Amino acid sequence: MIKAINISHSYSNDIALQNIDFEVKKGEFVAIIGESGSGKSTLLSILSTLLKPTSGEIFFKDINFKDIKNIDTFRQENIGFIFQFHYLIDYLNIKENIQIANEHARDKEIEELLELLGIKNIINKYPNEISGGQRQRAAIARALINKPKVIFADEPTGNLDSKNSQNVFDIFKKLSKEGTTIIVATHDINLSSKADRIVEVKDGQL
Repeated sequence: MIKAINISHSYSNDIALQNIDFEVKKGEFVAIIGESGSGKSTLLSILSTLLKPTSGEIFFKDINFKDIKNIDTFRQENIGFIFQFHYLIDYLNIKENIQIANEHARDKEIEELLELLGIKNIINKYPNEISGGQRQRAAIARALINKPKVIFADEPTGNLDSKNSQNVFDIFKKLSKEGTTIIVATHDINLSSKADRIVEVKDGQL
């Protein structure tokens, strides 16, 4: 599904990643762990096309990222992003926030997705009217509305309590079993145990 070959990345004179080879299969749930500053978020950003590596190559289904002419269209058709902060728009209700990612999404699609995530009852509420866990699940719904082939999540439970954190990882597990590839960067070893595979980044190396 995704293959990284000899990836290295530097910020000025600081080496963040060095000679990384990494491969993820379709439907696999992979947790990337490591301490703050280890390079895990940099690796996730490169794998998800948000950051170009200093050197090395990334392939998606045998397509070299360098050969993708319209990266925005590619992302919209293939990738879902979930971050530590939900980035919901305060003046839009939950349905409208999800429609930002896909203006053609039908109401029924959104309702079914929210039901899957256990938050169908908040569809007409605004972000400041719901809990942190509900906001994060709404952000997951927004990431899923285009039926992405791969979901990248960077510390998605960083602002959640343990119960909601477990719920989010249970959702990832369910999605991976249904064929969605999940790649999560997290510092939480307990949560990462729910993944099919754990990869540790230390000092910029796997």
